[in-house]
Amino acid sequence: MSRVAFYTLGCKVNQYETDAMTELFKEAGYEIADFHEPADIYIINTCTVTNIADRKSRQMLHRAKKQNPDSLVVAVGCYAQEAGEALTKDAAVDLVVGNNRKKDIVQIVAEASGHPGAPAADVIDMSRAQPYETLTIHEVSEHTRAYIKIQDGCNQFCSYCIIPYARGRVRSRQPEDILEEVRGLAKKGFKEIVLTGIHISSYGLDFEGVEYDKKHSNGGHLIRLIEQLDQVDGLERIRLSSLEPRLMTEEFVKRLAAVRRICPHFHLSLQSGCDTVLARMNRKYTTDEYLHVCGLLRTYFDRPALTTDVIVGFPQETEEEFAATVDFVQKVGFAQMHVFKYSRRQGTRAAAMEGQVDEQVKNERSAALLAVDERLREAYIKENSDKILEVLAEEIVEAGGQKYMVGHSKEYIKVGLEDCKIHENQVVSGKMTGDRRKDFVICERMD
Repeated sequence: MSRVAFYTLGCKVNQYETDAMTELFKEAGYEIADFHEPADIYIINTCTVTNIADRKSRQMLHRAKKQNPDSLVVAVGCYAQEAGEALTKDAAVDLVVGNNRKKDIVQIVAEASGHPGAPAADVIDMSRAQPYETLTIHEVSEHTRAYIKIQDGCNQFCSYCIIPYARGRVRSRQPEDILEEVRGLAKKGFKEIVLTGIHISSYGLDFEGVEYDKKHSNGGHLIRLIEQLDQVDGLERIRLSSLEPRLMTEEFVKRLAAVRRICPHFHLSLQSGCDTVLARMNRKYTTDEYLHVCGLLRTYFDRPALTTDVIVGFPQETEEEFAATVDFVQKVGFAQMHVFKYSRRQGTRAAAMEGQVDEQVKNERSAALLAVDERLREAYIKENSDKILEVLAEEIVEAGGQKYMVGHSKEYIKVGLEDCKIHENQVVSGKMTGDRRKDFVICERMD
């Protein structure tokens, strides 16, 4: 029996696809090994969102070959897609499998194993229209929440992003396929699902009869899917991954607020709080429009957690533009921000722009914004100190010589409960005490 090991870089979509590929190999009779153990086949699910991601992908490919020089090392995913046949010249790589080919991974690997020799590549042209790649999971690598892929591809073409080229155009998964997968996972005890994809706000735009609205994303198919998922027996939480602000019309938010299992945690892509930078990024909204969406969410939800991503040091970003971003994120009052230093990605329009920002300046701006993030996090926790939180127990963590059952509230506040008799995957009610341990807040059980 051949042993196959996996390693995943990048986003939750990649993790979903690794889980699906793992199941395909299990069904074919392969033994699944830990990546750090000896294996006959190593499959690295790569990422190409930045040049740093490319480098990490190459490093893991070389690490796999070093662990067993006689193994078959397979590069799959976005970096494999972008590098294509050129990656076969790397001595550590035996097989390159691009995107939309993961469903056939077992057959591709079997054929390559039976014909050892020169490295091979199986990469299709993602710029051409492709069908949605059917992958399904029945088990997930996480124990408490399941990430559910509902779409692939992106039509946005932000000036800093290579992903539309690596993933192709928007392709949506059929609702019944999603519902069937979620029902199966709910029966196995999973209480929370996270709807994920490359650009979930575009879900359904490729379905027949849908007309694209240039001002707003058409959220009709997405909200109908969420409403259907709300009826799945055993499911207790529906969480959404990154959303496009243009999706959040008042009608959409109003219907979303009526979904009883929805988590009041909304990750709205921002990237910059300055309109001139947003224009250079080819983001399709203004700060005023973004702020309006935040107001809608706070109107229909009780103290929702608004989180975001911000890029500092984008080409030509001036001190004044950065200051505008700092002012704006404080005006919004985010519960949490993910701060990224702009990383030049060859093949994008931003990489060719004049006025690339010095790395030291990026470091300084990142540090300044992270300090703001820390203050905003503390403010949001304080704002919710009187709230009874519903906590999904995830794991036991030791801190300060004491053990805590740590989990997340529906608002995605990370809390620790002193009662370690709570079982993993159990939902309990608690109230924050104000004490902190490591990266979580102490919560007193209330039920």
